[in-house]
Amino acid sequence: MRAAIFRKGEIVVGEVAEPKPGPGQVLVKTLACGICGTDLHARVHADKMIEMSKYLPWRKPMDLSRDVVFGHEFCCEVLDYGPGCTGPIKKGARVVSIPRLIVGSEVQGIGYSNDNPGAYAERILLSEELIQEVPAHVSTETAALTEPLAVGIHAVEMAVLKGAEVPLVIGCGPIGLATIAALAYKRIGPIIASDYSAVRRALAQKLGADIVVDPSKTSPFKTWEEHAGLPPAERAKLGKSLVPSSNMRPAVIFECVGIPNVIQSVIEGAPQSARVVVVGVCMEADRQIPMYACFKELSLQYVLAWTTAEFTKALELIASGAVNVSPMVTGKVGIGEVAGAFAELANPNRHTKILVEPWRA
Repeated sequence: MRAAIFRKGEIVVGEVAEPKPGPGQVLVKTLACGICGTDLHARVHADKMIEMSKYLPWRKPMDLSRDVVFGHEFCCEVLDYGPGCTGPIKKGARVVSIPRLIVGSEVQGIGYSNDNPGAYAERILLSEELIQEVPAHVSTETAALTEPLAVGIHAVEMAVLKGAEVPLVIGCGPIGLATIAALAYKRIGPIIASDYSAVRRALAQKLGADIVVDPSKTSPFKTWEEHAGLPPAERAKLGKSLVPSSNMRPAVIFECVGIPNVIQSVIEGAPQSARVVVVGVCMEADRQIPMYACFKELSLQYVLAWTTAEFTKALELIASGAVNVSPMVTGKVGIGEVAGAFAELANPNRHTKILVEPWRA
């Protein structure tokens, strides 16, 4: 079958082996798969992912001498079931799933794996235990955004918000937008969002941001201060304090960029006692100066992915209409156009989320 293959550092079109479902597994046809920012980073920094695997015994590293097929944000059609499946979801139904495959007693990754191709391929394997049926009224394109929305939900859940915070989202790519959507659903605000791209700032407003900032013109941290002050009545109740931001509402800052130097810039700009949630996945060596964070008594929380319950919640929010993530989709391509889409996504004023539709000619 055809697939867009990661081979020798490039994305090429080729043939990979037809998957055959094992016990408890489901053969599915890929209908739509989002290109994730992590895929873009992995194309360049796959060696860093392999290096990281030595510190995570449960994660099997990729072998870059062999082909890899990316793709972990997908909506698929059920084609067939393997041995031992009960088949509660009928063939022909559309499903989503966390990108994990149960193989015997192991839970393995899908996409960043030599053995379990991701959904840049015409067909892939999923686990019956993990698939979730997509309601008929939900579009395939929107269902494919379940996984990135779940990442935003997880980031917000890990922040353990109490409701009084004023959030600041740094970076309005897909994960920043998903974080904004999750914050808006919880009615935590005003939500301040910062991005250099005018296109992405406009999308941030569609997803629920109250104030958007172009950091090339205005400091997002100064903008936060303008909107985080306590009402005069509450401020009057406070005693004198040496802390400059003592008369401010709590700050929670979501770093959703994932490139070097951004975390340090957040540490430098953050107000006293802020909580910083690092959602962006930087695969390169980075540098922080702990003293800055120490003097401000900042809390840094690193987060990744989602829980199965949060994934289910993401699909429920999409299906109910409580969250509309469809504006994130800015393009669609076939397998032969994936390499070009990777290049296009380098321009944030052109695209935010491109979907791969392997069934396209």
